[in-house]
Amino acid sequence: MATRKKAKKAVPGKHKISRLRKPDELSLDAWQVALRKQFATAQKFKLKNIGAEPVFSEFEVTNPETKRTYRLAIRGEGLGVNYCSCPDFAVNTLGTCKHIEFALGRLGRRRGGKAAFAKGFLPAYSEVFLRYGARRKVVFRPGMKCPESLRESAGEFFAPDGVFREEASSRFHTFLAKAAGERNGHEVRCYDDALAFVSQIRDREELIRRIDAAFPKGAEDKGVKSLLKARLYPYQCEGALFAAKVGRCLIADDMGLGKTIQAIAAAEILARHADVRRVLVICPTSLKHQWQDEIAKFTNRRATVVQGPIAARRQLYAADSFYTIVNYDVVHRDLEAIAAERFDLIVLDEAQRIKNWKTRAAKTVKQLDSDYAFVLTGTPLENRLEELHSIVEFVDRHRLGPMFRFLAAHQHVNEDGRVVGYQKLNDVSRTLGPILVRRTKESVLDELPERLEKRFFVPMTAQQKTFHDENREVVARIVHKWRRYGYLSEIDQRRLTCALQNMRMSCNSTYL
Repeated sequence: MATRKKAKKAVPGKHKISRLRKPDELSLDAWQVALRKQFATAQKFKLKNIGAEPVFSEFEVTNPETKRTYRLAIRGEGLGVNYCSCPDFAVNTLGTCKHIEFALGRLGRRRGGKAAFAKGFLPAYSEVFLRYGARRKVVFRPGMKCPESLRESAGEFFAPDGVFREEASSRFHTFLAKAAGERNGHEVRCYDDALAFVSQIRDREELIRRIDAAFPKGAEDKGVKSLLKARLYPYQCEGALFAAKVGRCLIADDMGLGKTIQAIAAAEILARHADVRRVLVICPTSLKHQWQDEIAKFTNRRATVVQGPIAARRQLYAADSFYTIVNYDVVHRDLEAIAAERFDLIVLDEAQRIKNWKTRAAKTVKQLDSDYAFVLTGTPLENRLEELHSIVEFVDRHRLGPMFRFLAAHQHVNEDGRVVGYQKLNDVSRTLGPILVRRTKESVLDELPERLEKRFFVPMTAQQKTFHDENREVVARIVHKWRRYGYLSEIDQRRLTCALQNMRMSCNSTYL
């Protein structure tokens, strides 16, 4: 169990800890814990005991400003032993958050609070809970009245230090059944986050088993190649199988290698072998109907494009359609309607739209919940590491750890806080390996067909021709002047460039 490193107490107005720069005397973790403790002391949260015990109990913490309420489980002062349902606690790997620090401070000031913390948590009941830290671990803690038979049963599933043996996830339900059937009525509390963690491990193993059984030859299996109405290239078969087995995957192949068709193929695998019935595709507005056309071209599935006023959009979300296609711009307004429908798989196309984690679009999309998720982008990393972290966070919010730890490990900053370099990027690649599909055109060149070039000449519309001819006359007059006098003024040169650009644009569209 992690222990707290003593940090200098923050005195308002005197020794306030900066959230932008780490004090030299503090470690990275101690700094982040101190920041949360400092923030908690200034809050006016409301603490409500919803359990039976006065200190080591379950609580609700409510923020009067945001009206948000989170559930707490207080088991002691050590890092990682308590629980909070807030998003920060789930991902910061510190084992604490501002809500826990607020509760600990409030309880410590109550009569008997300090004595209770000094004595420690010694419950009569046993419990199975998820310990949060650099790695999440399911832990069994026997109560003071835990019968010997239950301790022996726990030994089959938990190591001597109480940590769950993940290879036993498929049999974990038998332990819960034994715990519930104790003759002396001993209470065993198993918390939802621990159950969800074990279920994820078990479901992933079962999904891989089903897919391997369905396609025993892997990417070479005929079943994979015939998933869609179009024939998949070998690397696309591999990508579709990989994404389906992982369940939550980042498909980051180079542009032109068919990320869309791989996502559709993977969705088809999940539909047949994981009971996926509804897919939400979120993409830029300009690609909505292209997605609909691709789905119709490759599958026999129905695809609905969400558009129109809010009332019409609500009906479209509820439509009996396998694919529902919506653009990023309306997700914020339609968040409630989307959440009400519960989509099994969410596909984010052109996911660089959420690379800035501070934008409303990124924050909204990350509130969407689904069992499976595919993120499609040809440029997962363009300018800053924060962008990669933001995109990966939707796929697996625990994969790269909290932002502060990720940046501290992989970027150099100068005294002004400006980024001057990066380090250990190979570690990032290894960390992303289990969820990332990334191929360049050069790496799959042998699998691609010879380039086929076709040219089609399309006549301009009357409106396009009008714009084009008006600018052509300008060009003709300037060219005539140059031929007559042998030089052009700077103004004429600019007019010539502008007219030529207008001619090119009018060939494309009069809207330009």
